[in-house]
Amino acid sequence: MRVTGKAAALGAATAVLAGGLLVGAPAVAAPVAACTGEQLSATGAERTDSDRVRFTVVNDGPACVLRGFPTVALSGQGSPDRNAPLRVVPRGQARPVLLSEGGSASTVLTFTPVLGEADGYCASGADPTVAPSLVVGVAGMGFQVAPSDGGQFALCGNTVRATAFR
Repeated sequence: MRVTGKAAALGAATAVLAGGLLVGAPAVAAPVAACTGEQLSATGAERTDSDRVRFTVVNDGPACVLRGFPTVALSGQGSPDRNAPLRVVPRGQARPVLLSEGGSASTVLTFTPVLGEADGYCASGADPTVAPSLVVGVAGMGFQVAPSDGGQFALCGNTVRATAFR
């Protein structure tokens, strides 16, 4: 009886497996769970210029994966039923971000600016909207944040542009 090369290799592999050894098999890492809002904390809304803020979350739990873009609403001035959701226009491509314990990820929110001084005006002719804080939705949780400089959020229209978390 003649044994081919393939049959010999199969026989050798079977013998190794029967002996309880698996030689040369790559290790497979367990998948990392999606981040939950309960394991994240927000560091605030850092104003980077007059119409942009950087919103950052920190992972306080085990490693997790954060995906996508936030939701954003103007705060309801003390009443959640008065929150004004904003339409989020995604900027860039969303990629999964692996957050180790203590790791952070940020998104940049850009508003249509209010022009002029003091009361300001919108180029569209609409009245500007001003709010002391935003509610930023991430991983099923809403984080209420105020601008880092103690001011207020002012914008024209009901749209915000947001980068994917990085």
